[in-house]
Amino acid sequence: MRRVGIWMSVCSFRDSLLRVLDVIFSAFAIVAFLPLLIPTTIVLRLTGENEVFFQQLRVGRDQTPFQLVKFATMLKDSPNLGTGTVTVENDPRVLRVGKFLRKTKINELPQLYNVLIGHMSIIGPRPQTPRCFNAFPERLRRAIISVRPGLSGLGSIFFREEEKMLCESRDPETFYDDVLMPYKGLLEQWYVSNRSLSLYLKCILMTVYVVLKPNTALHWRVFPKVPCPPGELKNFLRYPDV
Repeated sequence: MRRVGIWMSVCSFRDSLLRVLDVIFSAFAIVAFLPLLIPTTIVLRLTGENEVFFQQLRVGRDQTPFQLVKFATMLKDSPNLGTGTVTVENDPRVLRVGKFLRKTKINELPQLYNVLIGHMSIIGPRPQTPRCFNAFPERLRRAIISVRPGLSGLGSIFFREEEKMLCESRDPETFYDDVLMPYKGLLEQWYVSNRSLSLYLKCILMTVYVVLKPNTALHWRVFPKVPCPPGELKNFLRYPDV
């Protein structure tokens, strides 16, 4: 019992420390990115459908729903068009400015607000819509929702060409449900099981690196113990044995 108590105290301290870092990093990033956020807001207000922000219900910690905020990159009614909440490469629902914002990940920056107020963490499993969350194998869901979802995480680092994968598959939704999400769920579960300050910081650094060098395979060396991907994903994920 004493060991259990010590372990719970360590976990509680770790969670508190990571939350403090989340607040510090998100507040600093919001200020640092203001020269980018303001022009993006103006451009979106003057183009497309004159919408600046897109809010969508996502599954949070303990399966508590919250409104995730992004810059608007798609048609207003896009969840009810085409492939719904699954986006493929060259998706016709993506606006012209939205293509650039999505490629550079600038569209994700408003989620710093979600981090600041406690809906999300800087690093964690990516928050999913209810439909996409249900695509995770049931055995993985409990682990994934045991922590705050992340602005970035292993799922984001490894799956940088998700839209391309879906576009090249014959049946995007089946491929998403049966191949992509089960492996992504394993990555997210692995992060939760091994969560630590060092892993948190590694993920932040790798997120920056893969945005700058999207064709890298360095993540396989940085995270050598993550689960091996299924054969259908190895080429897309630049697995070193391929």
